[in-house]
Amino acid sequence: QVQLVESGGGLVQAGGSLKLSCVASGSIFSMYTMGWYRQAPGKQREVVARITSGGITNYEDSVKGRFTISRDNAMNTVYLQMNSLKPEDTAVYYCNANLLSNYNYWGQGTQVTVSS
Repeated sequence: QVQLVESGGGLVQAGGSLKLSCVASGSIFSMYTMGWYRQAPGKQREVVARITSGGITNYEDSVKGRFTISRDNAMNTVYLQMNSLKPEDTAVYYCNANLLSNYNYWGQGTQVTVSS
């Protein structure tokens, strides 16, 4: 069982930055693919960025060049640095941990609101 706790959300003006953090419990954090997802009102949850156990990253097209996902295995933490934020980035952001598709865990979510 893995528990995920996100932090770092808030209200920011367009063009601003936020850094989300997600701390995971458990001793095998380094083995998990970690991801950030978001869900805006009335929309489906979508992947924003993911990072594998080996450090390979991928991003949703609309955030490429603006967002950076990283991980610190010693701290059991994954980060999402969000720059040049846009109002359309407004959503609840969720941390995800996945291992071999059989073990899939979600955090409680953190609200990000970008004002125009």
